[in-house]
Order: sequence, then C-alpha cells, then structure tokens
Amino acid sequence: MKKVSIVVPVYNEEDNLREFHKRITEVMSKEPYEYSIVFVNDGSSDGSAVILNELASEDKHVEAYLLSRNYGHQMALTCGLDNAEGDAVITMDGDMQHPPEVVPQLLRLWEEGNEIVITKRLATEDAGFFKNLTSATYYKLINILSKVEITPGGSDFRLMDRIAVDAFKQYRERARFIRGLVSTLGFKVAKVDFVAPPRFAGTSKFNLRKMLHFALDGITAFSNLPLRWAFYTGLVIGLCSLGLLCHVVYVRYFTPDAVPGWATTTVSILFLGGINLIGIGILGEYIGRIFEEIKHRPLYLVSRHIKK
Repeated sequence: MKKVSIVVPVYNEEDNLREFHKRITEVMSKEPYEYSIVFVNDGSSDGSAVILNELASEDKHVEAYLLSRNYGHQMALTCGLDNAEGDAVITMDGDMQHPPEVVPQLLRLWEEGNEIVITKRLATEDAGFFKNLTSATYYKLINILSKVEITPGGSDFRLMDRIAVDAFKQYRERARFIRGLVSTLGFKVAKVDFVAPPRFAGTSKFNLRKMLHFALDGITAFSNLPLRWAFYTGLVIGLCSLGLLCHVVYVRYFTPDAVPGWATTTVSILFLGGINLIGIGILGEYIGRIFEEIKHRPLYLVSRHIKK
C-alpha cells in the first residue's frame, strides 16, 4: 500500500492543532493509503508542543519534530520534507487556510502520473486590500526578475512525489524560497485552484517584517538582475555626468555667464551619492547571503522527535 506523508509546520498554533488533526484524519481515513502526519514545531512559545505530544500518544499516525528554536516557516517545511517517508508528501499549514478537503484532489492528480501538484490560491476570504495588492505586485515583480516562473497566488500547499522530494533535498541553501525551488525541479506538474477560508483560530504570525524578508529572499535567490540594474543605472548617470561636465566647460570658457554653481553641485552630489548607496545596498544583500552560505551551519536543529 502506498504511503502519504503530510508535513505541517507549527508556530504558536495551539488553538488550531486539534481541529486540524480531526479534519485531516477524517479526510485521510477515507483514502486507500497508509498515512502519517508529520508536525514540525518551529520553536512555539505557547502550548503547541504539549498538544503535539498528546496527539502523538493518542494517534499512531502522528509524529512531531520539535526544533530547538524558531527557524522560520521555510526551515520548518524543510525539516518535514527531510524526514517524511511517504511515496507522496503533502505540505500544508495547520490553520485551515489550506483546506484538508482539497487533499483528495491532489492525490487524484498524483495517481494520474503528476509528480508535483501545486495549488493556486484564488482568494483569501479574510485578506484585506493591502495584502492582496502587495501579493499581486510581488509575484509580477519576481516573475519579471527571475528566469524561473513562479505561479501568482502560489502557496506552500502542494504534493510532491518521492522522486521530487529526493531531488528537492539536494538543495541546501539557507535563504530558502521553497515555491521557487520547487519550480526549478522540473518533473510533471499539475495545478489545483482553491479559495483560502479564514483562519480557524488565532492570528497570522506572518507580519510585515517577515513578509518583506521572505520577499527579498525570493528575489535574491532567483535573480541577479538587481545587480545589473545597479550597474546600468550607474552607467547612465555616468554618461549624464559627462554631459554636465561638457556644459560646465562651455559655460566657463565660452560664455560670460559663469557663476558659482552651488545649487547644481549640491543636487548632483546628493543624487550621485544616493545612487551609490543604492548600489552598495544591493551588493550588501548578495554579499550577506554569500557570507551566510559559506559558514555551512545546519539549516535547523531538532531537539526532540515524538512518535508513538
């Protein structure tokens, strides 16, 4: 019998865990597969670890990996993928915004021979205008910058065949944008659309700071165009500066109108200084990521593995 592993990252989700376990169990108990639910506790500060321990003791299908601290959503997913043993692995969040009832659709498409089944979020019922706008803008931007096409509205709710999981496990960079990494794998891909319902309980832990960091990781991991844009901008400004130099020489030696050009000088210095700082900032982002990679530290540390 084929086995399906369901990987669920957890960060302060004590109010959602039992409901998620109940609903995913109802779904999987109707499917002709052996299954396991692999929770990864990402350094939660609430009672999530206690509830996971109880679920694992009550249900032989449940196991949990407790990370030593909070490493972030993408690292928690990576831990789950590294340790999942199923012939197919489904990754999803435990707040019910990735509806467990969609899982059978993913499994049917897998049975039809698709090695990766991604989901596209058509809408989020409790998302505001600002979140929808920034999300749409970000996906347009990253697809302009990147050579890898990333599905707008994509999510980390997906199914991967064992062959795709084993291929993914060879990617060990620290700045992880898993949606992009999966897009680089190739293999046969199918897509399922869904509407994300509101969270069952609690509030999102993905604040603006984390969103910006996640977005920046996605751009720098899959594109060097910002570096090229900084070069091209510097080139254009340099050419403009040469034109300004010619104008200064002309005014100085061929006209009687030469006056101290403090305004032009000040504006030029500030403008060029700003361009230089932008370029240095872009270089700093890439160099910082190189620095993180060459240290070769573990992506995450597991403090405890809970299994019945």
